[in-house]
Formats: sequence, C-alpha cells, structure tokens
Amino acid sequence: MKELVKSLPDNRESSTALGFWIYLMTDCILFASLFATYAVLRNNTAGGPSSHELFELPFVLTETLLLLTSSLTCGFALLAGLRGHKKQVILWLVVTFALGASFLAMEITEFSKFINEGAGFDRSGFLSSFFTLVGTHGLHITVGLFWAALLGIQIAIQGINQVTSKRLFLFSLFWHFLDIVWIFIFTIVYLMGVL
Repeated sequence: MKELVKSLPDNRESSTALGFWIYLMTDCILFASLFATYAVLRNNTAGGPSSHELFELPFVLTETLLLLTSSLTCGFALLAGLRGHKKQVILWLVVTFALGASFLAMEITEFSKFINEGAGFDRSGFLSSFFTLVGTHGLHITVGLFWAALLGIQIAIQGINQVTSKRLFLFSLFWHFLDIVWIFIFTIVYLMGVL
C-alpha cells in the first residue's frame, strides 16, 4: 500500500504532462484551422489593400529574430534550471520576457498601423483571416508572458524544486511551440504574401 501511495505523485506528474501535450495538439488543430482559413481567404481583398501593399518584410524579420532569440534564451533558462542555478534561470526568464514583450509590441504596432490606414479586420476576408491568425498567436504570446513572469516570481520565492522544474519545462514547451507557429506564419503569411 505504501508503494502505491509513493507512486501517486509520479502518476499525477505524468498525467499533467500528458494533459499538456494534448493541449498543445489541440492548439495545433486550432492553428491549422486558422492557416487553412487564411489560405482560402488570402486573395479576397474586396478591393482593399493586399499583402503586397501592407507587409514590410524588414519589420517582420525583426519581429521574427526577436522571437527566435527568445526561444534560445528560454532554452538557456531550462538548462540553468537543470543545473539548479536559480539566479541564471530568473535572468534568462527576464530576457525571454523582454524579447517576447518587444515582439508583442511590434505586432501591436503593426496592427494599429494597418487599422489607421483603413485596413482593419472588417475591411476584407483577407484582413479578417490575417488579424485572426496573427492575433491568436499574439494572444498566446501574451499568455506566455504572464506565465514567464509568474514562473520567475515562483522560482525566486521557492527556488528550483520538483514543481518549479516541471513548470519551467512545460513553459519551455509552450514557448518553443509558439516559435514554431510563428515560423509558419512568417513563411506562409508574410514571405508568400510579398513574393
């Protein structure tokens, strides 16, 4: 009986990890649906601006470099956590947060520029699908920023233990997933949109 009780936390941990993987797979389905919608509507401009007229590749490339660099710093945080270096974990989480917040600020700037130019989400099917796809990714980034901040505070208070290590690992999975989604957005929406 004692052995069964000792094994329960491990079972909970594996069910938490499984649940998180299932969540990521449902997010894959969500983004796949949004990409499919964008693919269908990308040429439906209703006489409004097209991607050729709106997208500025150097601006989006800067966004991409910020987010990819944040993925690297998130990896450094995870490695520092595996070594038990609390201060380094917090430092890399702060850097990841700053890079992610900069990315999000650039995305909001792009959105407000389009809206000010009369290219809001209600202008055409193309713009509706664009704002929905990119905005959903931005919403996920926002959630990730809150998660990184709370995780950093928790690690500062509790240190690196079994619980915070697991949460750091799950956050890392989430953040890397968002970077992969952004690579697809950058390629399918922006690169193909200006070529």
